[in-house]
Amino acid sequence: MYRNNKVVQLYDVALELAYKWYEYLDGNMSLYSIGEVARICGINPVTLRAWQRRYGLLKPQRTEGGHRLFNDDDLDTIRTILGWINRGIPVGQVKSLLEGKVDVLPGGWSQSEHQLLTALQDGRPQKVRQLMLEFGREYPAVTFVNNVLRPLRERLSSGDSRLLMLRSQLDGLIIEHAVMCMNAARKRPGPAATLIGWGNTDSTELWLEAIVRCEEGLQVEILPVPLSEPYLENLSGSQILLWSEGKLTQVQRQRLQHWMAQGLSIILLGSSAILLGAEETDAKEDELSASPDDDDHRASLRIEPVRREGKNDA
Repeated sequence: MYRNNKVVQLYDVALELAYKWYEYLDGNMSLYSIGEVARICGINPVTLRAWQRRYGLLKPQRTEGGHRLFNDDDLDTIRTILGWINRGIPVGQVKSLLEGKVDVLPGGWSQSEHQLLTALQDGRPQKVRQLMLEFGREYPAVTFVNNVLRPLRERLSSGDSRLLMLRSQLDGLIIEHAVMCMNAARKRPGPAATLIGWGNTDSTELWLEAIVRCEEGLQVEILPVPLSEPYLENLSGSQILLWSEGKLTQVQRQRLQHWMAQGLSIILLGSSAILLGAEETDAKEDELSASPDDDDHRASLRIEPVRREGKNDA
C-alpha cells in the first residue's frame, strides 16, 4: 500500500511540473488569433480551418471560450504547407510530407485542372461549382487563381469551337464564384476598391482578380465591361484597380499622368504593369533628371503585375 501511495505522489508531482512547464511555454511564446495568422501569412481563415478540420495539418491551442490560438511553430508549419502547395502538391497529400512518411509525391496543379475539366466535359456545372468551393477553401485565393483557373482557361483557348464553348461555360462559373466571394467580403469591414478593365482586355480576368482581392480584405466593385476611356475622377474615395493588357499607348500614358495629377490612388495590373515596370527599371539611371512634379505623380501609382509564383505545370 505504501508503495502504491508513493507512485501516486510521484505521478502528481510529475503532472504538476508538466503543467508548470506548459505555463512557462505559454508565457514565453507568442500566441496569435486566427485573424492575426491570416494577416501574417496571407491566408483566408476559412482555409486555415479547412487545413485543421479536414486534413489535420494544424493543431492550434484553444482559449477557454474555444477560440484558436497559434504559436510561432504553427506559423512555421503554415509556411511549410504553403511551400508544398506552391510546388503543386495537393493539400490532401501534404500531411504525409509533414510527417516525413514520403520524400516526393506525384501530381501537381494539372490534377486539379483535370478535375475541373472533366466536370466541364461531362456537362456537370454543379460539380464544377463544388470543386471551386472546395479549392477556394483549401488554397489561398492567389494560388487557386494563378495555378488552376488561369492555366485551365489558357488550355481551353485554342481555336477549337468545342474547347471555346467549355471556356465560356467556365467563365460563367468563375463569375458566379467571384460574386460569392465579393458578397462574403462585404460582410466584413475593409477598404473599398473598384476594379476596371482599361482598353482591349479579357473581362474574365477582372473577375479572377476580384477573387484574389476579396481574400486580401478589399470590398471590391467591378465595372464588368472594359472601357477605352474610363472616367475615374468620381472614384476619388476608392482604391482603383486598373487592369490593362499590352504596352500602354501614348494616349494612355497621358491619361495615367492626368489621373496621378488628380491625386487618384491607382494600382495598375495586368501585362501593362509588367511592361511599364520594366521600362521604369530601365530608366532608373535617368531619375535624377526627373522633375519633382513627375516624382509626385509616380508616388501615387503602384505597378502590380499578376502574381504567378509557384506555378507548376507538371
